[in-house]
Amino acid sequence: MGPREIYPNAPLALAIVELRHTVTAALSEADQAALKGFLAEVFPLARPAPGAVSMTVTPAGVTNEQTPPSPRYMTRDNTASVTFRPDAIAVETTRYVRRSALRELLRLAVTARQQVAPTDGLTRLGVRYVNEVRADIEGPADWSQWIIPDLTNIASLEAGANGPARSWQGMAVFGDQQHGVVLRHGNLEGYAVNPSGDLRRPTPNPGPYYLIDLDSFWAPEGETPTLDWGNIESRYDTAALNAQGLFEQLITDKYRQEVLRRDQ
Repeated sequence: MGPREIYPNAPLALAIVELRHTVTAALSEADQAALKGFLAEVFPLARPAPGAVSMTVTPAGVTNEQTPPSPRYMTRDNTASVTFRPDAIAVETTRYVRRSALRELLRLAVTARQQVAPTDGLTRLGVRYVNEVRADIEGPADWSQWIIPDLTNIASLEAGANGPARSWQGMAVFGDQQHGVVLRHGNLEGYAVNPSGDLRRPTPNPGPYYLIDLDSFWAPEGETPTLDWGNIESRYDTAALNAQGLFEQLITDKYRQEVLRRDQ
């Protein structure tokens, strides 16, 4: 697995690695303090992640339930974090440079969890890249200069007096339930990743962008493997490379030369 080209103007807004594992009890205060000590050199800031809100409909009405916050630790520049949920470890960064750097953050998070409060097994690995492709366009049809026609040809359709499509979204699934890539894409406005969120990122000018959201995953079939680095590293590399290879197929040479490599 050789190195991939690092573009000066990569459109990646957020990279996430999620390791789902067998459900565990909530981490105690002592566990959280131990995790903070283990991670302090890289992730010194303890900032719990808000719990999720779920809605339940019953004959008596609608009830909303919120899960407790999850322990989360962040870098001082607020561009990377690791979150420990009862069923998953998530490493996120808005300053992605290369696959190996994110892999080392993941290794640190797995080692910390398994030394402080071990989990029983690995149930899914996912590597997600959220790209905001921005380029000069006058209208939706112009995306065909930058994104392959397989995704943008809908701009050539018209609905009578309503004219051509102004926006669109789509999804494609590659692979099967054990390993594959889910592609979500579309012509959108604003931001896919909020610049004012907990993870800070450079703020591009608001406006049209083309979303390329890639979730590359692996899940065990049959036996549940242990959550140790030997069962993770090669699968992480494969999932990341599959997503990166698909991204390269989705952009045009014009976008690669005139936008991604512009400062070279």
